Amino acid sequence: MVRMVTWNIARREEAWRSLLDTDYDIALLQEASEPPEDVAQRIGVDRAVWRTAGADARRLWRTAVVRLSDRVSVQWLEPKSIGGACSGELAVSRLGTLAGAIITPVQGDPFVALSLYAAWERPCRTTNSSWIYADGSVHRLISDISALIGQERGHRIIAAGDLNILHGYGENGSGYWAARYATVFGRMEALGLPFVGPQAPAGRRADPWPVELPRDSNNVPTYRTRHQTPATASRQLDFVFASDSMAQHTQVTARNAPDDWGPSDHCRVEITVV
Repeated sequence: MVRMVTWNIARREEAWRSLLDTDYDIALLQEASEPPEDVAQRIGVDRAVWRTAGADARRLWRTAVVRLSDRVSVQWLEPKSIGGACSGELAVSRLGTLAGAIITPVQGDPFVALSLYAAWERPCRTTNSSWIYADGSVHRLISDISALIGQERGHRIIAAGDLNILHGYGENGSGYWAARYATVFGRMEALGLPFVGPQAPAGRRADPWPVELPRDSNNVPTYRTRHQTPATASRQLDFVFASDSMAQHTQVTARNAPDDWGPSDHCRVEITVV
């Protein structure tokens, strides 16, 4: 069994330190700034720079796969920019938004673990639009993940993170956005990586209920705005996908109870591979 957590830690040192007091083997982090020195001495992580590529020099954070226990060994995958990658290397559309590693438990088969972050984008200024969107970033990540799939069946991949999209519905009930978001989940399933959670009852449902969320939805809130508390959080932005060969052996739970949320605007999402 391997116990993992996927978590957008919002660049907070307190979140780094809280990981040391858990029983997780692996953390899949998003928006992670460089860990404090005292934390760095007790974890294992790759040597990539703590920055996400792009014109915004303030993005001094990235995704990371972090080893937290000796119950697993980790072989980190080195992402390369598309322009600098050679054939057979892991080419990534935007460095800092995808981190990966081969996880080998003491007992059990190895698998690839991926931490994903879909950056917000804006339409070209010629559109005169004030929109922001992230599904374009997710589709770039899916294209990057495709390089890790070399057979139709039998691959072993867990991919998880903050995708900044919605599942099963759209902004204010818009069918347009629901259709755009659905393409993400459909494309992942086509690769053999179905969505495996978190979904209720493995997490607390939103209360009050969001008006745009269908009543039969099993979505669980994993993100709160600055105007919300953990108790009033309403939107699920964090998702876990697993290879068909692993899906039935992967348990996913949102730690989104108000007294268990943790020191970030995203709650922790636990992943257990049995």
